[in-house]
Amino acid sequence: MPESILSVRNFCVDYATDSGPVRAIDNVNLDLYRGEILGLAGESGSGKTTLAQALLRILPPPAVITGGEVHFEGHDLLKLSESELRKLRWKRMAMVFQSAMDALNPVITIGEQIVDTLVAHDAGTPKACRERAAELLEMVSIPADRLDSFAHQLSGGMRQRVGIALALALEPSLLILDEPTTALDVIVEREILDQIKELQKTLGFTVLFITHDLARMLEFSDRVAIFYAARLAEVGPAEELRHRARHPYTRGLLGAFPQVRASADEPKSIPGAPPSLTTPPPGCRFHPRCELADARCQAEVPELRQFGTGHFASCHHAD
Repeated sequence: MPESILSVRNFCVDYATDSGPVRAIDNVNLDLYRGEILGLAGESGSGKTTLAQALLRILPPPAVITGGEVHFEGHDLLKLSESELRKLRWKRMAMVFQSAMDALNPVITIGEQIVDTLVAHDAGTPKACRERAAELLEMVSIPADRLDSFAHQLSGGMRQRVGIALALALEPSLLILDEPTTALDVIVEREILDQIKELQKTLGFTVLFITHDLARMLEFSDRVAIFYAARLAEVGPAEELRHRARHPYTRGLLGAFPQVRASADEPKSIPGAPPSLTTPPPGCRFHPRCELADARCQAEVPELRQFGTGHFASCHHAD
């Protein structure tokens, strides 16, 4: 049995609105195992980024955690004080955000930003921290002489690499990647993901990889979790989901991607649109778009059932 580094149980997050609370994460149960890459996929608004921010307890208002438990390396994250959390953030768990340009300070050099992060966490003298900053840049294939560059002087790919270097500065055991290659061309995207995977093998950290690109996720991840309308639809080994997906939504996502094989079927979009979380449908939230839906699907929320080693799906018709 692999060792769980992060355990999420019955987890709920709501957004306060004028018309009442909107459930953005609905009773999610998920484990992340030490040393693995777990991909988190789903359409925009499905709850992926909200979950990542909630795990670090950096949810922006009006979002609030309303239930459940989150255990990380023996710590109950929801019961820690802010000062206790600060000791874990960056040192034990860190995050690479979607837009490195927005995450980096535009008025100080990237070297200063890395050094400030290290000094703030008592990682050594300013001189030692600058030497460490140079090592971190070189680790992500950026020359050390770029320490004195500003964010706007770097390409999009280099800025994203700086974000990765910052996240790895204190050698965390968990790295959360929130759409880390958004707006980058496919060649740079491939280079960055390959580099993250190589660093992960060398340094041994665990990765939670968030994206809407299921094809890229299946290639990059060891396991994949599929979100739909704030709920977990399916989770399992990447190869298992690629060839034996159990949930109709997962199969629909796979069928929407073009294949290079001449004999492959034409891509087919999933009919309809994701439901509004303000007024979600009863029962299975995918039932308005599902060709297998029946009266039970419209009334009864499906449980997450097991279909093999580490493979779970929440569908009444899965077999």
